[in-house]
Amino acid sequence: MTEKMPRFDALARLEPVDLRDCWKNEATDFTRWLAREENTQLLGDTIGLELELESGEKPVGPFQADLLYKSTADDSWVLVENQLERTDHSHLGQLLTYAAGLQAVTIVWIARRVREQHRATLDWLNEVTDRRINFFGLEIELWRIGDSAVAPKFNVVSQPNDWLDPLPPKLSEIQRLRLEFWHAFCDHVAEEGARFSTRKPHSESWMEMAVGAAGFRIRAITSTWDSRDGNYDSGELRAEFVVKRHDANDLYAPLHAHADEIREELGEDLTWDNPQDTKTWRAYLRKTADIQDRSSWPDQHEWLRSRLDRLSEVFGPMVKGL
Repeated sequence: MTEKMPRFDALARLEPVDLRDCWKNEATDFTRWLAREENTQLLGDTIGLELELESGEKPVGPFQADLLYKSTADDSWVLVENQLERTDHSHLGQLLTYAAGLQAVTIVWIARRVREQHRATLDWLNEVTDRRINFFGLEIELWRIGDSAVAPKFNVVSQPNDWLDPLPPKLSEIQRLRLEFWHAFCDHVAEEGARFSTRKPHSESWMEMAVGAAGFRIRAITSTWDSRDGNYDSGELRAEFVVKRHDANDLYAPLHAHADEIREELGEDLTWDNPQDTKTWRAYLRKTADIQDRSSWPDQHEWLRSRLDRLSEVFGPMVKGL
């Protein structure tokens, strides 16, 4: 049977949508839209950071910063200033004021269009400032196909020079191993598919991904145990559902009440861990594993992908609206 070929002459066209058609006001519309979990994730994916909203309209001296985030990788500040029009000198001055007032590590300037002189200024700042301070210039676009829903798109027009390959100059042997492990894990997830999106690989022992709503995460853990002779023995993998918010303790009992149902859906027993006097608790699956055994990485990556995918499937609908 001859395979039916797609009709390329019938392909639809992308059509631009004016930003003001969706957001009439920067503060009440665009900023609030950006603060939503799924849009924060889109922004984080664009600049290669996992972001957690700290506050909106943060006072910095006489000014109000649009959005203030923290990077979950190292708890560093990420400040966002957004405009629905082209960039201007006033906002550039505000960004520098915010950076000094908050000692922010990463500054993100989002606008309809980044003027050439402002892009050049951001590039220059990335060259002359401390490497711990980073500046991004992003342009925001809206597109649709025919009568489809409108889709946002961020375009990076300025970023730190070494952002595409930010390998720290001094990594321990285990840090380099973790970095390689997470790179391979992200490739595996991209190939196999999942309900969650991976984050930028790093040298830490964990990787967090969003699930459902603000303050809820799924987390992949690779744990190694240090033996007496200083070498790293085999450890374990964990796939975790994590709650990190001010009312985390109040949410533990309502979710734990469904433990039997969750166990039945997962087909495995979860370990529930709710430390006292913290704003974080977790429920996780675990597996003995040795990440030094590279030949077993495909199996390890698939175990993490499949368990995290199931946790996302089970807990995602439960936490929406909480």
